[in-house]
Amino acid sequence: MAMRYRLLAFAAAAGIAGPLSAQTATTTFDSIAGVPAIDKTTQTEDVRFKSRDSRMTVPVRFSGAGPYQFIVDTGADRSAISYDLVAKLNLRTQEGTQLHSLAGISNVKTARISDVRLTRSPEKSIDAAVLNGSYMGADGIVGVDLLRSQRVQFDFEKQTMSIVPATTPEFVRGPDAIVILARRKNGRLIVTDAIANDQPVTVVLDTGSEVSIGNRALRAKLLRKNLVDVANEVELESVTGQKILGEYMIVRKLEIGGISLTNLAIVFADAHTFDQLKLNNQPSLLLGMNAIRAFKKVSIDFANKKFRVMLPEQSSLDVRFAAAGQP
Repeated sequence: MAMRYRLLAFAAAAGIAGPLSAQTATTTFDSIAGVPAIDKTTQTEDVRFKSRDSRMTVPVRFSGAGPYQFIVDTGADRSAISYDLVAKLNLRTQEGTQLHSLAGISNVKTARISDVRLTRSPEKSIDAAVLNGSYMGADGIVGVDLLRSQRVQFDFEKQTMSIVPATTPEFVRGPDAIVILARRKNGRLIVTDAIANDQPVTVVLDTGSEVSIGNRALRAKLLRKNLVDVANEVELESVTGQKILGEYMIVRKLEIGGISLTNLAIVFADAHTFDQLKLNNQPSLLLGMNAIRAFKKVSIDFANKKFRVMLPEQSSLDVRFAAAGQP
């Protein structure tokens, strides 16, 4: 029997696909272009997160209600809300919007949610995709549309997450801090300074995925050199409930900006995300939480396009890195 992972990576459509049928009036989300002015007024606020599998949920308030538990997904262009919350809050919905998920393209509804509060200051109103809460595993998803002008900070020892303005002094600092430069593509942060077993690889940061996912181009390169250990077939489930099959393997070494992760668990699959980002033909990897949790602290700065990590103390280093290889 194949193992099953629920993966949250999804992206708002950018006009790539046409209507699902001639009778359906279809609109598309706009792709994210640039970054708005950095919020200089939001106060730093630590939010304790709960673990759902290997992902995190944070309390989110909006429209004067809540808090509700939303998953933080740095790989999602847009935020999402569950059908149950839409019905409970009697929110108006709009038909005919296309959504790009890990497994493909779906036609979904959107709902306008206002006065979204991740910190003490409310955010602007957003149009969130309406999805089945059981597929998301939470009341909703916090995507880049709520995070792109700020910085997301994870402290895995204290089990807290902070959302702060990008101008706030960086909390990942000191002799053990490593700064990795990134670039933006369709709202995501992408790192090109990475090598998997001496093979250059493009890495996409994705906190919404339980496990790291590699494309077929990376798989072919590593298998040719006998640099992966083949394991079981797995089933990946997207936020829309669609499923795709993949192969669970262990990559012996992944280096990102000078950091080395050994025996990293990766699922190789024909994920639609690679096609959307035009990464199908070059070795690429969605870096999931099994890898990101190996560090003591992580900072993902969309405004300044930087990925910072702090290594754990030597006594727990091997334990954390070994956990990256667990399914």
